[in-house]
Amino acid sequence: MRVILDSNILLSAFFQADSPQNLLVHTWMDGRFDLLSSSEQIEEITRVARYPHVRKLIHSSEIGWLINRLRDRATLLIDLPILDISPDPADNFLFAMAEAGAATHLVTGDKSGVLTFRKHLSTRIVTARQMVDFLKI
Repeated sequence: MRVILDSNILLSAFFQADSPQNLLVHTWMDGRFDLLSSSEQIEEITRVARYPHVRKLIHSSEIGWLINRLRDRATLLIDLPILDISPDPADNFLFAMAEAGAATHLVTGDKSGVLTFRKHLSTRIVTARQMVDFLKI
């Protein structure tokens, strides 16, 4: 299984230890699925981690740990196609990752944006809870 965890899922995994988001990160680390990422996603995580409200919730060492794990253990996609699919241009790289990486699932918490698509080509777009249920974690 080739899965994309949206940056909001990856970052919110640090908010609560028993959350679906945290379970997904640990399930990836346990090798239950291949995680797809990209330099675009790492840049987004780095940028968002600097926001004051995020810095209050996540320690910089946790962000560093996450970025290092993405670089070391995720499949980093390069040469993403340029797409104009989402009403929010900042989300287009997620759809590009889905195409370039032949993702089976894109997991997001973006209810008013990415989740409204439900599917992109052969990639199912789901919530963290739906993915946890699918994986039977």
